[in-house]
Amino acid sequence: MKKLLTALLTIILIGTLAGCGNSNDSKNTTSSADTYTGELQGVLKDYSFKIGTSGTYAPFSYYDTDGKTLIGFDMDFLKELQKLLGFKIDGTIQAMDYSPLTTSVAEGKLDIAMAALCATDTRKKVMNFTETYYNAGMTVIVNKETSPKEITGIDSIKSGKYTVAVEKGTAGNLYVTSIGVPSSSLQIYDSITTAHEALEIGKVDCLVYDAPGTAYYIANKKDSKLKMVGEQFAQDQSPYAIAVSFNASKKNPKLMSILNSAVKKLKEDGTLTKLEQKWCK
Repeated sequence: MKKLLTALLTIILIGTLAGCGNSNDSKNTTSSADTYTGELQGVLKDYSFKIGTSGTYAPFSYYDTDGKTLIGFDMDFLKELQKLLGFKIDGTIQAMDYSPLTTSVAEGKLDIAMAALCATDTRKKVMNFTETYYNAGMTVIVNKETSPKEITGIDSIKSGKYTVAVEKGTAGNLYVTSIGVPSSSLQIYDSITTAHEALEIGKVDCLVYDAPGTAYYIANKKDSKLKMVGEQFAQDQSPYAIAVSFNASKKNPKLMSILNSAVKKLKEDGTLTKLEQKWCK
C-alpha cells in the first residue's frame, strides 16, 4: 500500500519552475494560514528544517562557476528568512530535479522547498504553500530557423501535429497534458538543459516553459536560436511560493502563518525588490 501511495503521489505531483516577474504584483492567493501577529525576529530559532531546491534553474537556484556553491534569488531569499526567523538548516540544502523535489516535500522527506515553485491546484492537495512572492506565466518557445512557422502560440500545438518538448515534472508538463496535447507528440526531458538543447538543434518543434526563465536563458545564451511566440498563459497556475510539507506544518501549527508574515515583511521592507534587481534585471 505504501508503494502504491508513493506511486500515486509521483503521478499527481507535477512540479514547476519559476522566473523573474514583478514581486510587488504578487497576490496572497496560495496562503494556507493567516498571518502571524507576534514578534518575528528569531521566532524559529529553536527549529531546524530539511530544505531542498533544484540547483538547475537560473537565476533562482543554480550552481556558481565552481560547480559546488548554490546561488540565486531563492538562495539569497532563504538567507534573509534565516536572518529574520532564526531557523537552521538540517544538514545541507538538498538539490534535486523537480519531480523528486516535489515528491520529497509531499512525503515529508523535506520540510521546505525553495526552488521558485509554482503553487498549482494539483500540488496544493499534497503540500502547503506560503504567500506568493512572484507571479509569472508560461510561454511557447520555437527555433527561429527550424520550427514550423505555423507555431504561433499555445493554441497552435493542441492538435498534436508538432513535437512539443517539456521538462519532466514542471507546470509546462502538466499544462500541455491538461489542454489535450497528445502524449504521442510530447518529448519529455529530465532537465530543461537537455530540452533547450533539443530545440536549439531542431530535434523538436517547440518547447513549453515558463516565460521569465526563458527570457533569462535567451538573454544569457550566446547565439541562441530560440524565441518566444504568442501570449503568455496559465498565469493563475504560475505563482511562485515556498512549499512546506504537511508534516512540518503539523509539527508546528504556527509555521505557515510565521512564514507568510515573513514573506510579507520582506516584500514591504524592499528586500524582495532588491533581490529582484540583483538577480533578475
